[in-house]
Amino acid sequence: MSNPPRVPRNTTLEVRGTCLCLHLQRAARAVARRFDAAFRALGLTSGQFSLLMSLNRPEAPTMGSIAGLLAMDRTTLTANLTPLERRGLVRVSVDPADRRLRRLSLTPAGRALLAGAVPIWRETHAEIDRLLTRTSPEELRVDLRALS
Repeated sequence: MSNPPRVPRNTTLEVRGTCLCLHLQRAARAVARRFDAAFRALGLTSGQFSLLMSLNRPEAPTMGSIAGLLAMDRTTLTANLTPLERRGLVRVSVDPADRRLRRLSLTPAGRALLAGAVPIWRETHAEIDRLLTRTSPEELRVDLRALS
């Protein structure tokens, strides 16, 4: 039996120092933890806040459009909607024009919770923006949008 090839240690250090995927994942987890902690008093996670905010529209969007916006597959979106629906924050309904489609809307309770979360989001967001000392937050957002 032959020995499998080994990746040199300097390659490990190269990946650790330069891998955008690694650094983006680490930053995303750290930012999500900050928002999760900030929203904890409302019983929300950062992901739930983003989902509720994506439903804050005059017309109820389809599941497919929200899945695309949040870069989720429909199964993941459904799993994320379930606790919000159980809490009475979100309503899932059949599209009257095309019964194959599901429309998502905020309930009055969902709108109220979202309104209470916005000041927390703004404060936490400002704290994170202040941590970006080498680039402007807007430049970072432009670069991140280019990647997605």
